[in-house]
Amino acid sequence: MSRIAYVNGAYVPLRSARVSIMDRGFQFADSIYEVWAIRGGRMFDNDAHMTRLQRSLAELRITPPMTEASLIW
Repeated sequence: MSRIAYVNGAYVPLRSARVSIMDRGFQFADSIYEVWAIRGGRMFDNDAHMTRLQRSLAELRITPPMTEASLIW
């Protein structure tokens, strides 16, 4: 299985993933950490996770990089 990364709106091979030195996360260490539990092959407690994710993005004034539907599959 090849490893991939999501960078600047695109999925790329991990070995090709690059972040610009001008990236805000690189310069200011802005980041959000959210982990979803998987139960029975499905993401668990989506509403609570999405609420926290949206709140965290808003606090850092980060525009969501994709829609909620894209994150949930």
